[in-house]
Amino acid sequence: MQPLAELLVVDLTRYVPGAFASRELLALGARVVHVEAPEGDPLRATAPSWHARLRSGCESVVCDLKQDLRFARALCDGADVVLEGFRPGVAERLGIGPGDVPASVVYCSITGFGAGEPHALRAGHDLNYLGFAGALDDTAPTLPPVQAADLAAGGLGAVTRVLAALIERERTGAGAHIVISMSHRAHDLVAHRADDAPPLRLLTGGLACYRIYGTADARFLTVAALEPKFFARLCELLGRPDLGERQDDSDQEALAAELASLFATRTLQDWLELLGDEDVCVGPVSTVAEAAHELGTGTAAAAPLGTHTAEWRSALGLEP
Repeated sequence: MQPLAELLVVDLTRYVPGAFASRELLALGARVVHVEAPEGDPLRATAPSWHARLRSGCESVVCDLKQDLRFARALCDGADVVLEGFRPGVAERLGIGPGDVPASVVYCSITGFGAGEPHALRAGHDLNYLGFAGALDDTAPTLPPVQAADLAAGGLGAVTRVLAALIERERTGAGAHIVISMSHRAHDLVAHRADDAPPLRLLTGGLACYRIYGTADARFLTVAALEPKFFARLCELLGRPDLGERQDDSDQEALAAELASLFATRTLQDWLELLGDEDVCVGPVSTVAEAAHELGTGTAAAAPLGTHTAEWRSALGLEP
């Protein structure tokens, strides 16, 4: 499906959240123009492979927002969606705020803490937002391997609100100003646990039937046999049906130790061959390379910095 075909997204953001949102909108058919400073999006230098993946298919134009406001304004004037990720107030000071674009534009501000909140002007990155949100409560000081605040709360949060605003625009003709708070949206991901007393730790090792276990070849197996029928069948295949009756034992560590000793007797591939086709909720901890081979969409490349600048300046009637 290409439901956003013929819609133009002007992306003024840097780093990951806006890039992820743009990638999703691009996949739905939108044309995405990434407006970069003369030195380029910092992601080009700090994480070039991420940049290539996230910006593949986007057009790149160079615009110094402080020196060439006319170009930026002209781009935004023709946009259906504008994405920005400055701290609150900065876009307005630059002259490309929500009040500086046509009323039909869906203008989305991806922020760390929202606008007008106590921490609105605080600098931060994904780890900070997750910490404020309570999402690291179970696992600190271990660092999360995926930027849930940037990608889920920020990027996908922006996409869902932008799509809703575009539907509303079809009805009314009016755009909208959307403000995404990555901290607040990240808290939404864990808010259902706020009343747990004591915390249940269901997802972070509190249950033996929902853990990661080492194998004989120093690989790892995921076990998520939460339902009794899955856990009972798993224990049967392990040759220990008696363990299936202990799923709800108060001493989960003792049960986990029994399971760990069993899983340590065979290689990951051995376990996948034995358990892979069974209804036991078991799978591998794949390497990123293995996952890319099975689930990936191939290689990607981003446009070189400024590739589309001349084309857009010409289309907008501006001097080269």
